Amino acid sequence: MNNETVLILDFGSQYTQLIARRIRENKVYSEIVSCQITLEEIKKINPKGIVLSGGPASVYTKNAPICNKEILHMDIPILGICYGMQIGCQFLGSAVTPSEKREYGKTICKINDNTNLFQSLGNEITVWMSHGDQISDLPEQFISLASTANSPFAAIKHKSSNFYGLQFHPEVTHTPDGQKILYNFLYNICGCSGNWKTGSFIKESVEGIKKQAGNKRVICALSGGVDSSVAAAIINKAIGRNLSCIFVDTGLLRMDEARYIIKTFKDNFDIDFHFVDAKERFLQKLKGVLDPEEKRKIIGHEFIAIFTEEAKRIKDVEFLAQGTLYPDVIESIPAHGGPTASIKSHHNVGGLPEELGLELIEPLRFMFKDEVRELGHELGIPDEIIWQHPFPGPGLAIRIIGDITFERLEVLRNADKIVIDELKRSGLYRKISQAFAVLIPLGSVGVMGDERSYENVIAIRAVETTDFMTADWSEIPYEVLRTMSSRIINEVKGVNRVTYDVSSKPPSTIEWE
Repeated sequence: MNNETVLILDFGSQYTQLIARRIRENKVYSEIVSCQITLEEIKKINPKGIVLSGGPASVYTKNAPICNKEILHMDIPILGICYGMQIGCQFLGSAVTPSEKREYGKTICKINDNTNLFQSLGNEITVWMSHGDQISDLPEQFISLASTANSPFAAIKHKSSNFYGLQFHPEVTHTPDGQKILYNFLYNICGCSGNWKTGSFIKESVEGIKKQAGNKRVICALSGGVDSSVAAAIINKAIGRNLSCIFVDTGLLRMDEARYIIKTFKDNFDIDFHFVDAKERFLQKLKGVLDPEEKRKIIGHEFIAIFTEEAKRIKDVEFLAQGTLYPDVIESIPAHGGPTASIKSHHNVGGLPEELGLELIEPLRFMFKDEVRELGHELGIPDEIIWQHPFPGPGLAIRIIGDITFERLEVLRNADKIVIDELKRSGLYRKISQAFAVLIPLGSVGVMGDERSYENVIAIRAVETTDFMTADWSEIPYEVLRTMSSRIINEVKGVNRVTYDVSSKPPSTIEWE
């Protein structure tokens, strides 16, 4: 990409992805790399700035992750965050020791210098701390920029090396002025101009795909979700009908989903579209299977088999397109693996590249989900696809606890549609990260029409999250839940009880299986 780049050297922090996201939100392209990246690789990238991430280790322990100390003398602005600050200060002659009092959570930080990092901020700000070590001695070549009650050097600057350090985490929302601090680093210190825009990404991606694919044919496994849809739209823009999209209806999709996806792509894009109706095939394979992991394996294996069969009917295919996102890539790279660490691609369709022997095209592999949604808007993809809630690869098979039959799928499909319809009607759909219905393998006693009933139980699950690594249950208003419950019981034949899942992740997962 022909963009200004800020590199983030990863020392294993749980917040590293957040740093990258916050930088991009400031319209500057960021990329996460191993802390062991070489000086030659850095020079090749020619970054406008470098961020040293936090990490769980202590810099003074044996085998603590380190970077090449010479990066501090490359005349590139560097911002060290938490562990990153400590490793930079240690390289530059400061002492790092265990704190007498560990510092976790929100803390008041007093600003000593309102220029550079803290320009346009007040004398006190709230910050988020998470550390057990601290800078215990600050040599005279450093300047203290801020302090807290437990950290006399909460922010520092080196007088000659263009190194800045923050003991707190500006990337988390618990530091309200964190985005402004990062903005100051990017624009006041690194001199960025902010040229990272979705429009320019599309243009550069199209050019790159044209060079990569040429006149060769590309196939894409289209799930109908936002990631594969945006990837398909970008590739279609680059190579037109040399792209063949294969959409497999497993019979495990949401209500009317297959029909809507077929219509959307045929109406909006000039794409060679292949539809495979495999509902009966999947139901037969899943008959009597109760174990969720076995369900997943059967569905994955069968999907690969069907996709492979269909792909072989298309002549001269040399590339496979996938909607792999940057978080998938990041999670597959060891934080301290070094520059020679192999990247194991987190493929959307596991096993397909090996099965088909094709070269991969992944136009979104350096994009976050919110950026992909922006791209979708630019490309004219309907909001119904862009903003739909995440849907698991195995589909409704892991939202039906127990045996999967056509009848049970219809019960769940109808209940799930009511949940989603009511969230949209109440204006809550985009405020909630993910919501769905689950069919529980329990019979529930009820009274319907003055007669005893013994029917199915539906659970409603709705969560709020930013990264899907942790999640809290959504506090849907009682009136909305009441309407959902009433409609499901009255309109979905075979259900006489509705429950609401109020468990968080962890210890629970978002999906039930």
